[in-house]
Amino acid sequence: MEKEKEIEILNPNEENSESLVQPEKLEKKEEKPKKKKINKEMELLKENNNQLQEKLLRVSADAQNMRRRCEEEVARTKKYAGEGICKQILPIIDNFERAIKLDDNDLTDELSKFLSGFKMIYTNLLSILEEHEVKEIICKDADFDPSKMEAVLTEHIDGVEKNKVIEVLQKGYMYKDKLLRPAMVKVSE
Repeated sequence: MEKEKEIEILNPNEENSESLVQPEKLEKKEEKPKKKKINKEMELLKENNNQLQEKLLRVSADAQNMRRRCEEEVARTKKYAGEGICKQILPIIDNFERAIKLDDNDLTDELSKFLSGFKMIYTNLLSILEEHEVKEIICKDADFDPSKMEAVLTEHIDGVEKNKVIEVLQKGYMYKDKLLRPAMVKVSE
């Protein structure tokens, strides 16, 4: 029976030809919904593709930023690796300076001989700190700089400009380009 229908469709000269659908028209009608469906699917695929490409770019940018931040952190850690031990040595330096100030001009007494050994140790410690780029902040008679100094005391002295460092109570130090310890100073008012 199917063969007969096929024959009928293919033979348009028969009596029923008006009621039968032409094969070309049938194919065109079937093609339009298929094309629309295919076009919709293509649009969806293109949109998904664009979204995935944007996501890939974002993930790639995030990965690059993370890599850069990690490299910067590693470089910063290497640069300031000795900061902790340098901070621990500073109170020792302060104690050596206090002990050395006890020395008087009499170099023959036992205290002077003992303190000469302290001076040698003190100078060795200072040279080690200098090798690691630890430098003293020079404050005496300088303008007060709150980023490197702490004003512990103020005093009015005639003839001295306002905000000048009169006395250094505890030395401050820089480690490379970073403040290791602020100087404690007395400032004129």
